Order: sequence, then C-alpha cells, then structure tokens
Amino acid sequence: MPFKLLPTVVAGLMLAGCAGMTSPPAHESAPPPPRVETRGECGAVQVQDRVGREYSAALGEAIHAESGAAAMRVVRPGEAVTLDYRPDRLNVRLDEGDVITEIGCG
Repeated sequence: MPFKLLPTVVAGLMLAGCAGMTSPPAHESAPPPPRVETRGECGAVQVQDRVGREYSAALGEAIHAESGAAAMRVVRPGEAVTLDYRPDRLNVRLDEGDVITEIGCG
C-alpha cells in the first residue's frame, strides 16, 4: 500500500523543485562590456628620457611611479607576453643587455 503513493510523492517533489525556476525575458541582453578608459595614457611620454639606459629594479620603480600607469611590465627579448591592449599599462622593452629600447602603452 505505501508503494502506491510513491509516484505521487515523486511527482510532487519534482514540481516543487521546478517552482523556483524561471526563464529570463527574451528581450534581456548581455551585460555591457567593462569600461576601458580611452584617454588612458599610461604616462609613457613622461618617461621617454629613460630609453637607452640600463634597466634596474630601482629604475623600473621610478619609471612606474613617474608615469602614473596603473600597471607596468618589463618585456625582455624572446619573452612571451599577452596580446591584450591595456591603455593604462606601461610596457618597458629591453634588449639582450637589459638596455631600455622602447617605452609605450599597451
């Protein structure tokens, strides 16, 4: 006798589980992309006088501070880097002798 109620109980539980589920409206769009500052100069102009100098950790800290960039990365020859463009990131490119060859945004 108790097994005759089992299908009814299972069906009731399944319906209760579905009660909280709702589908989003068809007109709802994806969230907007993150905002990127287009004016976002990384401050490379202020530190161009460092090109041609030998890179050191202290010089790197000074470049980062003076530029006002949100982030900084040092790129050595043959080193893998991401290709994403970030206007607020300062890129300091070095040659084989750790001499700064280029400072730019990205």
